[in-house]
Amino acid sequence: MWIGLWLLAQPAYLWGPSPDAVPLLERTPPPLEASRVSTQGFGAWLRALPTQPGRPPVHLHDGRKKGRQDVHALVLDLDVGTQDLQQCADAVIRLRAEYLWAAGRSDEVCFRFTSGHAAWWRDHAAGRRPRIQGQRVTLEQVAASDQSRGNFRRYLDLVFTYAGTRSLARELRPVKETEVQPGDVWLQAGSPGHAVLVVDVARSPERTYLLLAQSYMPAQEVHVLKAPDGGVWFELRPDQGLRTPEWDFGPRDLYRFEDQGCPPWPKSGGRGSVSG
Repeated sequence: MWIGLWLLAQPAYLWGPSPDAVPLLERTPPPLEASRVSTQGFGAWLRALPTQPGRPPVHLHDGRKKGRQDVHALVLDLDVGTQDLQQCADAVIRLRAEYLWAAGRSDEVCFRFTSGHAAWWRDHAAGRRPRIQGQRVTLEQVAASDQSRGNFRRYLDLVFTYAGTRSLARELRPVKETEVQPGDVWLQAGSPGHAVLVVDVARSPERTYLLLAQSYMPAQEVHVLKAPDGGVWFELRPDQGLRTPEWDFGPRDLYRFEDQGCPPWPKSGGRGSVSG
């Protein structure tokens, strides 16, 4: 009963999940002797994400099945689009943007292109579009105001086209492994790089466990990763980074969204293996 009441208090999932979708937290009880950490905002919204019933295959943007079907435990009930756009970093961007929209904070929705240009949803909604010439980006008034969901989805596809792991690595701030919380991102920038979203965290007196979701290349349905023990919870081992089925991250590859949209662009390209 408490889960049902708690879910009603969360912002909606406005892309329209199917009626038989099941909230993520109802399908992922924490490990023995562990409890979910206290969280609110983005973290609370993530842990109740709708999932497709059962364990369906992961599909690509064109309807084909992903080549590897052994890396996931659950599939989110979230559209992937028909173009090869919503890949790893893009799925992280998508979920952050959807949360802000659902929480009534759409004016904060902003992500930077790899060039550093700040792409605000409010500009796109007002009909202003980026004109991209090499590394130079300017805004031009080309359309009427449109605050619709359809236009919001088109805005996200534009961001997916020009943003990626490199821009996220400069936009997010690094955090220590020991401070991990729902909504953080394991991230390595590059071509290719990879990003995995921490959708929940549980702790026991001695251990920390992570629930992880990703998209990959080519663009595919966002899925909850299968842990080494066959379950869904990855045990975090301090100073050893994180090994996932399709990518290994170092101990300094954990990042967090700022509360403000498009924080100032840092001069350096991040830390460790991250470049600009």
